[in-house]
Amino acid sequence: MTTVTIVGTARLGKKTKDLVQRLGPSDIAVIDHEDIDRISADGLVSCGVKAVINASQSISGRYPNVGPQILVKAGVALLDATGSATFERLSEGDELTIEGNRVLREGDPVLDGTLLDAATVADRMEQAEQRLDEAMEQFVTNTIEYLDRQKGELIYDPWVPDIRTEIGKRQVLVVVRGYDYHADLTTLRPYIREVRPVLIGVDGGADALLEAGFRPDIIIGDMDSVTDKALRCGAEIIAHAYEDGTVTSAQRLSELGIEAISWPLSATSEDLALLLAWEKKADLIVALGTHSNLVEYLDKGRSGMASSFLVRLKVGTKLVDAKGVSKLYRAAPPAWQILAVVLAFLVVVVVVIAISPPLRDLFTVIWLNFRFWLGF
Repeated sequence: MTTVTIVGTARLGKKTKDLVQRLGPSDIAVIDHEDIDRISADGLVSCGVKAVINASQSISGRYPNVGPQILVKAGVALLDATGSATFERLSEGDELTIEGNRVLREGDPVLDGTLLDAATVADRMEQAEQRLDEAMEQFVTNTIEYLDRQKGELIYDPWVPDIRTEIGKRQVLVVVRGYDYHADLTTLRPYIREVRPVLIGVDGGADALLEAGFRPDIIIGDMDSVTDKALRCGAEIIAHAYEDGTVTSAQRLSELGIEAISWPLSATSEDLALLLAWEKKADLIVALGTHSNLVEYLDKGRSGMASSFLVRLKVGTKLVDAKGVSKLYRAAPPAWQILAVVLAFLVVVVVVIAISPPLRDLFTVIWLNFRFWLGF
């Protein structure tokens, strides 16, 4: 068996979603991410990294997370479970060599792990799928335990902050940077341009809107995955706070000179976005990229979904889930594009006739016959 050898520059980050912002094709990503999720894997692949060194288990077996499968399929080497000492032994900018299951720096071995190939990943995924029922049972149990405690603050009389953005009797599009968000947002471009809904970006969803050419009206979240550019775009900022009122992003927002409304609530940021649209009397709520199934919630590190269950139950009569719409529908090309193609074809025909005497004579005969048939 041929030993895999990869050389690159170490880039360290315990939060994968932050690390991908500074990765390039010559880099080796060093992470500490148990159960690599799909969004993180897509981000690593899009950066073009040579390899990923993971201090934790990329597939713990708790549930079938597809992140490692995406990395291996894309040809990214994945060195798994190098241990808790990984971030002590490696430094930012180290020139590393991965040889099989070993990591070397200046020729000296510094770490050992397990280089995952497609067969190993497939085997571990199969084992994890066999435990999915167990994960489901625990997830449901956790959800039920919190339902009774959360129902009052979410259902009966939730406190909702005053905002300057007018939502009443308008449609609202809530964008979360979840699975297939980019393709779905592209598909919904005609809807956004024609209907002009209120645009709410949930954390990184604000950047997704900017990348698509739209400015969010409101940004909701703990601000851990939204860029400074998005925060400065002029949107109204609602900072998701803990129940005791603590805002984790307070210092960052203060340094940027941005005023934010604090909203303390035991729920996810996307739950807050849906709840805000409902309580402010939106005519219709369109959710894009939101989390809606067991694997997605486990990917997010959620052990239950009490708040999301209650919020969706409440707003269900006005909620349209646009998740996966890009796979269901492909918009027809605009009329101007079709007209442009037709005109281009006619121009080609006219040019060919003009430069070809036989075709010009044929066209003259056809034209004379046509005039005779019409009686001209």
